[in-house]
Amino acid sequence: MEKVKTYSIKGRMSKVNKRDFAAKPVKARSFSAFLDSLPNILKAKDLRAVSSDMVSARRKNKGVIFMAGAHVIKCGLNPVLIELIKEKVITCICLNGAGIIHDFEIAFQGRTSEDVAENLKTGRFGMGKETADFLNCAAAEGVEKGFGLGYAVASAIATTKLANKDLSLLYNAYKHKVPVCVFVGIGTDIIHQHQSFDAASTAQGSLRDFHILVKNICSLNQGGVVLNFGSAVLLPEVFLKALNLARNLGNKVCDFTTANFDMVYHYRPSQNVVARPVLSGGRGYYIIGHHEIMLPFLAQSVIEKI
Repeated sequence: MEKVKTYSIKGRMSKVNKRDFAAKPVKARSFSAFLDSLPNILKAKDLRAVSSDMVSARRKNKGVIFMAGAHVIKCGLNPVLIELIKEKVITCICLNGAGIIHDFEIAFQGRTSEDVAENLKTGRFGMGKETADFLNCAAAEGVEKGFGLGYAVASAIATTKLANKDLSLLYNAYKHKVPVCVFVGIGTDIIHQHQSFDAASTAQGSLRDFHILVKNICSLNQGGVVLNFGSAVLLPEVFLKALNLARNLGNKVCDFTTANFDMVYHYRPSQNVVARPVLSGGRGYYIIGHHEIMLPFLAQSVIEKI
């Protein structure tokens, strides 16, 4: 043991420093002060960085693309996203097919999300008439006019008398001229079970939305932000191909920020959102937490700064 070598920790690099510690909790603290009170360590540090990059993107007129699974809409977060649209933070929205279903039902009746297990027993799952008729008709008519799927549904909501239209994400995006891109896997959504479903129109509209996303990805160069909330496979895959096509067409898209927010760790978004897109320049973050907590937290931190 006399041969064991030691050294003084005073000259050693230490990852944690007291200057990065959290502040003690106090009463009546403002949100900004609370945000500043978090430790400057690990995910608290990452969350601050994502928020700052979103604010910077807005100031530099760069794109902030928001991608989301339908659960984000189902857990009551439309008002949060609508405010980010109104404040000119979000510049493009990407949803899966379920996203437009829940958004329409909220606009139509202020309620959504059926009991799948119960209705599946009798074959009633997803067989609601109004949802399928409205969305399938909107897709067919809008795509025939030359619209993408997102705009087809958004414009239909905008021009229809719906009791809770102001709570619709698509309607507010339409009103503020923010593109909504909808990407569909045929057979994955309840409206595909109905006779009114036209697969050709839906596919054509979704392809047009893919091309719209490619154009919006070009606005990420040198300071944009991509957020993915809760899409484990579909949107990360679509984003990667759209980014590749944008670069293939000769556009320089680098030095931007990506962040994936989800309740658990998933391989696909960790690679296709956080890691691969920023290999040629930029930063990627993966933050785990429930959407109904993390999205309002992130949005408030951005609103405070702008």
